[in-house]
Amino acid sequence: MDCSSSLHPPKYHHPKTSLLLLVLVTVVSEGSAGANISGTVHDFSGAGWSGGEICRPCHTPHNALAVGAPLWNHTVSTATYVLYNSPTMSAASPPEVGPGSMSRLCLSCHDGTVAIDSFNGNTGSMMIAGNALLGTNLSDDHPLGMEWRHQTQMPACAHCHSAHGSMANPGPVYFFNRRVECPSCHDVHDKDTIPNLLVMTNTASQLCLHCHGK
Repeated sequence: MDCSSSLHPPKYHHPKTSLLLLVLVTVVSEGSAGANISGTVHDFSGAGWSGGEICRPCHTPHNALAVGAPLWNHTVSTATYVLYNSPTMSAASPPEVGPGSMSRLCLSCHDGTVAIDSFNGNTGSMMIAGNALLGTNLSDDHPLGMEWRHQTQMPACAHCHSAHGSMANPGPVYFFNRRVECPSCHDVHDKDTIPNLLVMTNTASQLCLHCHGK
């Protein structure tokens, strides 16, 4: 007599539950292959204000903010920034448009105008400090929101683009809406086996030369 059907009835998954799992799996799979925020500088689970959760200061499965980021939960900065400018910038590049939505997620903490613990609709009081504080004057930082019109310079699209950008080809440097943003060079979810949470090593300027090779 086969009793397996009575001992182990078929599992039922609510359609909404299945959809949420699909979204979360998609978000995780779009990160780096070895993505693991546990133990990194972005792991706030040990802070009292985080409630012991790693993801919640930035992400939430319900009532997320509509800012174009996966299930975003942290208050977004509305600051105006002083942008990088230089006479040596390529004439093929359009005028600077400033940080896009993906960069503003990072700047929500790193520009010092929004508290780190401002999430889930709450206003926090813990401000970022030290080298992690970029401020609103980004004139001494790599240009953000710049569309690199490099078609005549770099014919091999897969060299730079990935599924995170405008091409479906693999590559370590991500473009967002064809523009350079903070996550183009930094992977905030990955173990800091590479200094400064870079998407690839910059030994001998490898990351820089990935786009700026001559």
